[in-house]
Amino acid sequence: MTARKARKTVTSAETDHIVRPISRAAVVMEDARRAGLLDGEATEHLSVRLPKALVDAAKLEAGTDKPTELVRIALAMLAKPDPFAKLLRETRGALGKDHTLEY
Repeated sequence: MTARKARKTVTSAETDHIVRPISRAAVVMEDARRAGLLDGEATEHLSVRLPKALVDAAKLEAGTDKPTELVRIALAMLAKPDPFAKLLRETRGALGKDHTLEY
């Protein structure tokens, strides 16, 4: 019979210094919350049929397996678009004729 090695219990105090990445979905939902988009009762109802591959890929990217949470994240992304992406669209081609990208 072999002896089992005792597992060490790790406390949260021992891992508080570890920086964990924040998911894009978490950032989007926090932005929507701060903008007041998640306030009030959830009274609106949506019903859709979607391709399974699309839903599965979106769930994987969002880090959720709950359909309601997936739709909330998707709607929050549309309602609160990335401001940097907007800036890139607005300034596309605006470098000027004398600007060069060569080094």
